[in-house]
Amino acid sequence: MRLHNYRFSVAPMMDWTDRQCRVFHRHLTRRALLYTEMLTTGAVIHGDRARLLGFDPSEHPVALQLGGSDPRDLAEAAKIGEGFGYDEINLNVGCPSDRVKDGRFGACLMAEPELVASCVDAMKRAVRVPVTVKCRIGIDDQDPEVALDALARGVVAAGSDALIVHARKAWLNGLSPKENRDIPPLDYDRVYRLKRAMPQVPIIINGGILSIDEAKAHLAHVDGVMLGRAAYQEPWRLLAVDPEIFGKAAPHATMQDAFEAMMPYIEAQLAQGTRLHAVTRHFVGAFHAVPGARAFRRHLAENGVKPGSGIDVLRDAIACVTQRVPAEAAA
Repeated sequence: MRLHNYRFSVAPMMDWTDRQCRVFHRHLTRRALLYTEMLTTGAVIHGDRARLLGFDPSEHPVALQLGGSDPRDLAEAAKIGEGFGYDEINLNVGCPSDRVKDGRFGACLMAEPELVASCVDAMKRAVRVPVTVKCRIGIDDQDPEVALDALARGVVAAGSDALIVHARKAWLNGLSPKENRDIPPLDYDRVYRLKRAMPQVPIIINGGILSIDEAKAHLAHVDGVMLGRAAYQEPWRLLAVDPEIFGKAAPHATMQDAFEAMMPYIEAQLAQGTRLHAVTRHFVGAFHAVPGARAFRRHLAENGVKPGSGIDVLRDAIACVTQRVPAEAAA
């Protein structure tokens, strides 16, 4: 088993980080670790696996995030994911949605560290790729010092290869999933203390990180940084990841170059019956504060959703943007 580089990753985000989004992100950074949306064990075991789990080879390295709490089901789903070629299997112990809570997975599992450890143990026995856990620092009235230590020590003893920590509590009683992304205060120092206590374990920090410069600052304290909404809503930032985080050239000099490189993939998707909007909906934030950015968004919004929309719609939208922003300006 070979651990990949955890220095920078894009968070798993429901309804956002689908395969079309991940291919787009891969054109902006060769080295970031990408994650799927969370998939439940039931969906993986009983659903349309080709539709749910299929991905483009260009996405590597890419991790599959699972939601569940039954060790046998998680082991089976992990093995299926490994068979599809995923580079890592990640267990969700951080999602605060009501649907997740009712299904006994996600953030509510912070209250059951022994069960989470059993899940990790079963997954590790089933696959040879890395198994990781993404969690919160605690839930509801838990003491984050006690709760995070209990979970971390349990899953590491069970074999977890890395721990990704969203540096907020999740309030399962009283806050909506959306509110849980913003209202509980961030506590980065708690994650730093975990790293100091577990120096041998890769610790990745997540939550409220808005820029590549902020990511670089966190790397002085932890092994990796995971960006969520900032990476999705402002994907131009990802052009700076390879040069700023990894010291390597960006895959493309400008966002326009990245789109041009992606055209053959988009045309192939359209030929297979994918609607243009399924791809271009992830492009809304591609340009930032440059002439024509608003016209780009408007053209895609008005024309990309029309049945039968073709590649010319995207080309015309890109033509609205008159300034070419180099990758080094994206930081």
